[in-house]
Amino acid sequence: MRIPAWTEDELVLAGALVVRNGWRELRTNDRTVQELSELIRSLPIHTPEERALPGFRSADSVSRKTTDFMTNHTLYAGKGTRCGKPTLRMIEAFTEREAEMLQAAQALQEGIRSGQLQLILPQPDEVDDSGTTAVEGRLLARWALARERDPKLRKLKIEQMRRLKRALTCEVCDFDFARTYGDLGEGYIEVHHVTPLHISGARQTKLDDLACLCANCHRMCHKSRPGESWRTPAALRKQIHKSAQPDAH
Repeated sequence: MRIPAWTEDELVLAGALVVRNGWRELRTNDRTVQELSELIRSLPIHTPEERALPGFRSADSVSRKTTDFMTNHTLYAGKGTRCGKPTLRMIEAFTEREAEMLQAAQALQEGIRSGQLQLILPQPDEVDDSGTTAVEGRLLARWALARERDPKLRKLKIEQMRRLKRALTCEVCDFDFARTYGDLGEGYIEVHHVTPLHISGARQTKLDDLACLCANCHRMCHKSRPGESWRTPAALRKQIHKSAQPDAH
């Protein structure tokens, strides 16, 4: 059995370490490298057999990964080390959205150290149809989906909408389940966090943090693509409007 490739979650944590060090590599004997090695080895991603492999996410391997980040960054004048596309994509994400990616790393660290992430079961749709996951990390996508599927939270959001005398329709496309499906669709809607978990942090969800969406729009809000892995309802509305415009050519 070979040591598995680095996942997005692991790359988020390694990238944050390099960024905080001024885009410089860190050596094996560095305390933060050793701490990150221990943290990554505790992630609920790999099997016990993989984690038992000699050298799995050792301090040496973490140090080498920090070298990949440093030497493949645009600021580095020398020759870059060979690394895979996921690492290059993560370097680009940290370069373009440094503050946001550092928040993602912090949310991951808090979730791991608190034990919350280890308790969350894999969620449907945490990996999309193309096999990709959010650049911010699969575990954060899993955490967000698990929170959104909390039946108590969804019930409270629906009750809030009714108290406010607001129609239970999709906030992006206005789809009404009851109007289309009759009694079967009465009272049905899905909820979506307006702000991604890695920005809002692991705080208690407020009802105003949630938007009511149809299943299609909800899926599109979560759909990953290079450099983008979370959409607010407002952003998705703009996307629909843009797609509906006549071809300028």
